[in-house]
Amino acid sequence: MAITFSDLHTESGLKSLDEFLSGKSYISGDGITRDDIKVYAAVLEKPGNSFPNASKWYDAVSAQLAASFPGKAVGVRVSGKASPVEAAPTEEVKAAPAEDDDDIDLFGDETEEEKKAAEEREAAKKASSKKKESGKSSVLMDVKPWDDETDMKKLEEAVRSIEMPGLFWGASKLVPVGYGIKKLHIMLTIVDDLVSVDDLIEERLTAEPCNEFIQSCDIVAFNKI
Repeated sequence: MAITFSDLHTESGLKSLDEFLSGKSYISGDGITRDDIKVYAAVLEKPGNSFPNASKWYDAVSAQLAASFPGKAVGVRVSGKASPVEAAPTEEVKAAPAEDDDDIDLFGDETEEEKKAAEEREAAKKASSKKKESGKSSVLMDVKPWDDETDMKKLEEAVRSIEMPGLFWGASKLVPVGYGIKKLHIMLTIVDDLVSVDDLIEERLTAEPCNEFIQSCDIVAFNKI
């Protein structure tokens, strides 16, 4: 039976999570899993001292995700100018591993989007089996809106509407950048021989119709799997 939590943006939701984590280090198992990633993405900031179990869990997940993207990364901005070198954020969101499909689903039944992603994974596997196996990469990307009036829900919908063989969208969260503006922090996994991140940004994310909401994209981290 699926485990569900109420709105994790509220105190009641955090209380439910805190009670669930009593005596546990992680959501399921003895280490970080897809379940921890999903819940972490839904929690906007570290729970306060009123939620000691959730706060300890948040620190543990943050530390492991930060270790996945050590050092600094070169930002690649597609908006006419290259962005400067920036330190990788201390809180990273890691994509849910494709092979953990049997884990507990904290958010209910499998969605149509997840079903499509599963179908695309199978198509990618069949394509790669005809030649030598292609490598994969995990990418952490910042997607920035035009201003504080941009509808961030529609922006994320525009991002996730992009579908192609070898492209799998993962966990995401909104991160404040100042002056009331937030950016979308999102993970994606790509099959290297099928997807070029540069082309994805230039030809899809910052082109029509997505550029109605998206001003620019930064690659924060790029790691071979």
